[in-house]
Amino acid sequence: SVIKKRRKKMRKHKQRKLLRRQRHKK
Repeated sequence: SVIKKRRKKMRKHKQRKLLRRQRHKK
């Protein structure tokens, strides 16, 4: 279950990175 939790955190981080990239592009 710990690995699953870690995966969720990574996914959130990836989304944040994408959002940042979009903001920078704008």
